[in-house]
Amino acid sequence: MVDRHAAERAIAAFLRALGHDPEASSELFDTPARVAEAFERDLLAGYSVDIHALLQSESVAIAEDGPRGSVVVRDAAVSAVCPHHLLPAMGVATVGYLPGDRLVGIGTLTRLVDAYARRLTLQEAIGENVVRALVEHAGARGAYCRLELKHACLSVRGTKQPAATVITVARRGGAILDVASGDGP
Repeated sequence: MVDRHAAERAIAAFLRALGHDPEASSELFDTPARVAEAFERDLLAGYSVDIHALLQSESVAIAEDGPRGSVVVRDAAVSAVCPHHLLPAMGVATVGYLPGDRLVGIGTLTRLVDAYARRLTLQEAIGENVVRALVEHAGARGAYCRLELKHACLSVRGTKQPAATVITVARRGGAILDVASGDGP
């Protein structure tokens, strides 16, 4: 459970510690409330998603002679928050799977990525969680997730590499997903 008032007080204290009093500046006056709301409702909204329920309610059983080929969604928008610096990372995901007993809605694939991305977690863990969820909760015979993100922590601080893109790949099972995603031979 989020304690919104505690978050607002902490953000105000953080700003004061950096020499900026939100109560003395018209630009910063509502900033603690806006930041707390942004983190609770948007940036970290993935914590409120029940992954198992999402995959069960947004999928249907496949008849024995039903479709079994790869299902791939490319270039789905992703935004995440780096847990090391609390700065954003943005880019795209390619997510796919080989259906087992259930066919997952294509919009659900993007909601699954979003649910894991909108948590305080590393980019590498997002993909691993997506493929694990597809196999364990949706019965996929194989799953694949490729993330291409630009991290603000890499572009505005440290080595200051604004053009750098971080690519991570997670997979379980079915090798056909490699070809479908463009990462294959």
